[in-house]
Amino acid sequence: MRSRSARGSAIPAVLLSALLLAGCGPEASPPTATGSQGGAATSAVTSTPAVTSSATGTAPASESRKSFTTSDGELTFDHPAAWSVRDPAGDLPEGGGAFAEVTNAAGRPLATLRTNMATGSTCMERYPYEVLESQELPALAQDGAAPRYVFETRGNDAAPGPAETPAAAYGITTMQPPTGDSTCAIFHFFTWPPTAVMFGAFFSPENNVTAGAESLPYLEQAKKYAQTQEYRDIKRMITSLRPAG
Repeated sequence: MRSRSARGSAIPAVLLSALLLAGCGPEASPPTATGSQGGAATSAVTSTPAVTSSATGTAPASESRKSFTTSDGELTFDHPAAWSVRDPAGDLPEGGGAFAEVTNAAGRPLATLRTNMATGSTCMERYPYEVLESQELPALAQDGAAPRYVFETRGNDAAPGPAETPAAAYGITTMQPPTGDSTCAIFHFFTWPPTAVMFGAFFSPENNVTAGAESLPYLEQAKKYAQTQEYRDIKRMITSLRPAG
């Protein structure tokens, strides 16, 4: 399998937003967001019980957490108090919306949240895949359909994933789980008024650091990262997304 370690550099937020979608849905053309509007984001410190993974022996999650509300006042999520959220992290969609970036205590970007996104799709190629984690998110249901949190990969030793595109990502999608032995490229988004929302990131070895895994191939690093406490905190953060208020 070709190495993807060279693709571990920080991925620009615009590229990140353009490439996230999951499942057997079509490979999407880049979502668009134009114009710029300001907005006030809010956060509050909360205290939640620590979570320990007995299966992996990882350390407990941070007890101190903050609740963050997007600048458009529509969505809220919780994150470790040591992490930071920058909002806006770039130009906001014309007609309103939010664009926030979450970074860890070391300043490495871990996830991007964008609302009011326009999307389109065409599936050009299919690839081997693996779903590392999947969880339904009823708090974000629209018209009776709940999106899912997923951490998934594209490609394997015999058949690499899309060229020049990271082949592992975590985020939220409205697409049904893929079936069969192949599916389309990763592009995460979920339906949310007035259009769609993205919250997640491509796995990047430079940002999503896993001690002792630096020499492993890209997809193996992604699987190792899924066992770390930082990843569990990311999952907990993304799956906490809910309507504000």
